[in-house]
Amino acid sequence: MFEILNQEGHARLGRLVCQRGVIRTPAFMPVGTYGSVKSMLPDEIKSLGADIILTNAYHMYERPGLSLIKGQGGMHPFIGWDGPILMDSGGYQVFSLDGLNTITEEGVKFKSPINGSEIFLSPEISINFQVDCGIDIIMIFDECPPYGCNKAYLESSTDLSIRWAQRSFHTFQNRNSDHAKIFGIIQGGEYPDLRLKSLEALLEMNFDGLAIGGLAVGEPEELRMKIINGLNPYLPPGKPRYLMGVGTPSDLLNSIAQGIDMFDCVIPTRHARTGQLFTNHGPINIRNSQYKNSNQPIDEKCRCLTCQKFSLSYLHHLDKCKEILGLRLNTIHNLYFYLNLMETAREQLRVNNFQQFKQEFLANYML
Repeated sequence: MFEILNQEGHARLGRLVCQRGVIRTPAFMPVGTYGSVKSMLPDEIKSLGADIILTNAYHMYERPGLSLIKGQGGMHPFIGWDGPILMDSGGYQVFSLDGLNTITEEGVKFKSPINGSEIFLSPEISINFQVDCGIDIIMIFDECPPYGCNKAYLESSTDLSIRWAQRSFHTFQNRNSDHAKIFGIIQGGEYPDLRLKSLEALLEMNFDGLAIGGLAVGEPEELRMKIINGLNPYLPPGKPRYLMGVGTPSDLLNSIAQGIDMFDCVIPTRHARTGQLFTNHGPINIRNSQYKNSNQPIDEKCRCLTCQKFSLSYLHHLDKCKEILGLRLNTIHNLYFYLNLMETAREQLRVNNFQQFKQEFLANYML
């Protein structure tokens, strides 16, 4: 299922085989929360180099709902994507919709921010929904606690996520879904003992892969790397490792160096819609007046359609006029930048030059 092709230090070059395709790792997964990577066609996403996309169980469960998705033949034909899909279980919404939910042993009651109706998710409901949608990589249902919780709360939360992991795994086994894989999620906040407790419990269940959750929720980067470094010696080498919700280009490279294989983040697409564009020298804001008269591309080294055909001044103009084309061109560039960064990382790992590449990239990348 998962093969490590080469390793340089902790950094790994690999391939994760799914029924609908091979995921080359390290891999970045564009985020399509509602079944759509905003402003992008599925074929465009694939042409940019994506092997897999991510969607979200809570939001797809709320709208359009299982009956419609199943009636369309499952998630893949419904959204027009024939490659692998990973689905976030809805556990992140326990964090992001704080104040609109109630957590119990059984599951989570959400008050819909759309119409105020009640939505209930449990490990069983989330896993069954993902299986019924035909998802390739299924995530367990967990609680994603906010950064800054006291240890007593995190102890209780970690234990709850372990119990929910057991219920998630049991439900998945009962469904006998041969084509799908299921990943466990390591929780425990900033406490090494709770992280290891969570990991040890997940290892007993023998998940197909392991994710590190509860990060990208407000913690400083140094703490995030400390947590990853602390887990590294205890993670089984033969399983893919997924760092959830992270992050910036520097986050990705630093995490790859610590053995992470898979990433997702809304940054490239969300920031594209607010005018932030990524370059090899750091991000720029196309809304700044300095780009009004520039006939240069976003990045002279970039081979994306946007950089090959359009100038900074044109993108600045589109943004000022709030033209939809501007959002699309920005998104094409940012996704290409992220996916090309992963392709370059893979190539450098192939020739045992990743560490030098990382150092040179970060030395020139100004935040």
